[in-house]
Amino acid sequence: MLIDFFYTVKKAGVPVSTKELLILLEALEVGVAFGSADEFYQLARLCMVKDEKYFDRFDVAFGHFFHGLDMMDDLESFLIPHDWLAPDWLKNLSEEDKKKIEALGGLDKLMETLKKRLEEQQKRHQGGNKWVGTSGTSPFGNSGYNPEGIRIGGKSQHNRAVKVWEKRAFKNLDDSVEIGTRSIKMALKKLRKFARTGAADELDLDNTIKSTAQNAGLLDLQMRPEKHNAAKLLIFFDVGGSMDWHIQLCEELFSAVKTEFKHLEYFYFHNCIYEKLWRDNSRRWQENISTWDVINTYGKDYHVIIVGDAAMSPYEISEPFGSVEHMNEEAGHLWMQRVLDTWQHAIWLNPVNEGHWRYTYSTQMLQQIMGNRMFPLTLAGLENGIKQLSKK
Repeated sequence: MLIDFFYTVKKAGVPVSTKELLILLEALEVGVAFGSADEFYQLARLCMVKDEKYFDRFDVAFGHFFHGLDMMDDLESFLIPHDWLAPDWLKNLSEEDKKKIEALGGLDKLMETLKKRLEEQQKRHQGGNKWVGTSGTSPFGNSGYNPEGIRIGGKSQHNRAVKVWEKRAFKNLDDSVEIGTRSIKMALKKLRKFARTGAADELDLDNTIKSTAQNAGLLDLQMRPEKHNAAKLLIFFDVGGSMDWHIQLCEELFSAVKTEFKHLEYFYFHNCIYEKLWRDNSRRWQENISTWDVINTYGKDYHVIIVGDAAMSPYEISEPFGSVEHMNEEAGHLWMQRVLDTWQHAIWLNPVNEGHWRYTYSTQMLQQIMGNRMFPLTLAGLENGIKQLSKK
């Protein structure tokens, strides 16, 4: 049975291998989970799913394969015809009538009573207070009212069910969703380039042992510099205007890169990179920085990420004096080309849904200038962008 379950999970798109199946079998052999569908579900997910973005795909596969075992426990053999549970109307009860309805005495009693009802019931039932059906005050079914019942099918009306038996439908957690700081950090790790530089303040155990042995057993401590991420990152953030809609996402990205990179430099711009950048938005007119100085200060070994929605007037890119804020003597595309000529490893991250890019002419222009190195600011887009930056 577990072999078939393994192939069901694999077919659902969860990247599971034979190794995970063997780990699950070994855990079952030593009794990690026994006699409980919930325990088996937790154990199987722990063994077979290595990335949280596949949790819902696993749930879909689990529910499909076991047909609701985790929700019905020992009632899996009872099949309820769908038309028994199709609601036609919702019976209205007065508050006085609701107060008269009594619960059956807890989950165990409810499950025991439900089993008896399923054995006795022969046809669809609507209304009433006993059979499995719709409306009414029975504790079993849907679209009615009971202060402590089991909802079977339908939709929640009063949020009072103590257990639910239904087909669980999940939307896969895939790579198209907006991302959080943790996901960004995971993607940025692929850009790491470790090196040991600086003061030798970390014990080198292997060389200490080797040196001590060569020194006739006399302890000879060997030190080495601490290992750290030596990758260098230069990031430019578009701010203001339409980017105000994406502040939270940009803040998450900024927080992640500050944590991951020791060698990090950041600057702000508006719409398109021109001759001036700045580090403090509140003083951008008083304390701006020459783009030429940035180009001449940071070496070619820096990786560059430009973050912006690329939504602006096309003239801001193509024409002198096209900027909406100042009289730029050189067109935006010239400054963009200078950036790309200086740093070969550069990408553009766009927080706007990729499907909307074709409706904005400026986005298409910048995508062409970037040599199609524009990526959506989603998990998949960030991962693809980091792969592009990592190319030699």
